[in-house]
Amino acid sequence: MSAKLEQKETPQANGAVLPIVPGDCLASPERGQRGEPADFLGPDGTGVEVVVLESRANAKGVREEDALLENGSQSNESDDTSTDRGPEPASPLKETSFSIGLQVLFPFLLAGFGTVAAGMVLDVVQHWDVFKYVTEVFILVPALLGLKGNLEMTLASRLSTAANIGQMDTPKELWKMITGNMALIQVQATVVGFLASIAAVVFGWIPDGHFSLDHAVLLCASSVATAFIASLVLGMIMIGVIIGSRKMGINPDNVATPIAASLGDLITLALLSGISWGLYKELESKAYVNPLVCAFFIALLPLWIIIAKRNSATREVLYSGWEPVIIAMAISSVGGLILDRTVSDPNFAGMAVFTPVINGVGGNLVAVQASRISTYLHMSGMPGESPETAPRKCPSPCSTFFSSDVNSRSARVLFLLVVPGHLVFLYTISSMQGGHTTLTLIFIVFYMTAALLQVLILLYIADWMVHWMWGRDLDPDNFSIPYLTALGDLIGTGLLALSFHVLWLIGDRDSDVGD
Repeated sequence: MSAKLEQKETPQANGAVLPIVPGDCLASPERGQRGEPADFLGPDGTGVEVVVLESRANAKGVREEDALLENGSQSNESDDTSTDRGPEPASPLKETSFSIGLQVLFPFLLAGFGTVAAGMVLDVVQHWDVFKYVTEVFILVPALLGLKGNLEMTLASRLSTAANIGQMDTPKELWKMITGNMALIQVQATVVGFLASIAAVVFGWIPDGHFSLDHAVLLCASSVATAFIASLVLGMIMIGVIIGSRKMGINPDNVATPIAASLGDLITLALLSGISWGLYKELESKAYVNPLVCAFFIALLPLWIIIAKRNSATREVLYSGWEPVIIAMAISSVGGLILDRTVSDPNFAGMAVFTPVINGVGGNLVAVQASRISTYLHMSGMPGESPETAPRKCPSPCSTFFSSDVNSRSARVLFLLVVPGHLVFLYTISSMQGGHTTLTLIFIVFYMTAALLQVLILLYIADWMVHWMWGRDLDPDNFSIPYLTALGDLIGTGLLALSFHVLWLIGDRDSDVGD
């Protein structure tokens, strides 16, 4: 004899229903589990099949695209309560190319104008005595400007991911993230600034064979002070931007990293120029000032280390996050050596104004892409897992730029921003009469070729690097962006220097490259 159990349907928050089974069934440990039929015994011992319908939120899962598009909120407007899952479940909303471009455009232009301002500053200060007689300061320029990639952009990416996955929703969580991350970047800024000065001394000493202790201490004091103050100011700006973007319903991944760079280059270069100039003036009369400045900022290190260690969100990065920032600093310093050797030649003095622009634009765009891919993966699981949406370890250029997924779409949008963006920035430099180069057609062609090639290479490397690090249990937010922005500095400076040399060799006198 078969028995039938009376079932009642209980409405769920998202509109789905679950059957309630009275009697012994309520005590079953299998009750409430999803997706599979559960066998229960009726009063006569025969089996009764009760199908428990899963809720739509569980059926669809927490997918990265949903979080990217809805900024961490889940959509409940779909009427589909099916529990069937295909290999590529459809997202209720999708970011279109237009929406990506619209969100990225304003911060991209803002960041670009920041790099233009930095280029104008470098074009002026390259003629100051401290840059003439302590030319190793030029080597510090890409390394310290790269701190926005090593520290501020990494901070922005880390906080954007935390905001998107709900780790900054309560005041307690927010304060914990702020204090831990601010202390962390002060530790990293002080150490990286000190190592950057050592790299500048070494790279300056090797070609010339000349070493000056006074100049070495000057470089150390200038680098450490600049890194510390710039990171403090920019870190506070970043926190405000991410909190504000969340409240306005904007994806922080699209705006945080460009805005980090918008003032980053200008503030860092202005601080480096002003501090190095002031310390250079004190070098003869008050030689004790430079070592005193170094000692002061290094003495603060234990305080920042203690604060960062007490925060679980930053403790791991404090121990394991040094490799990318130090290697990235070394890579950027090689770019600085190229800049030093090129700008020191009067024939290529005009390169100074364009270097922060091409490096900054490339670094900004690849940082946006890396941050988006990282958030995409974080929504699929934890580092080391292999989500179904992860591409091959070595993606083809076609899959990076021409597939239908949201990250490929954003790569196309970011790449298409290069030419119009640089045209605006070049026009701005020309209208402000910056640099020593007239914008002829052949110069613009060479410049645009270098810029497009730089961004193309960076976006492809980002697609490979972020997934490669993810598969090796490394958080891309902490590891990928320093490498990518440093590579952007090296590739951008190298391609720009090559363009200037080719223009000089073919005799494009109309562009006045050598004036």
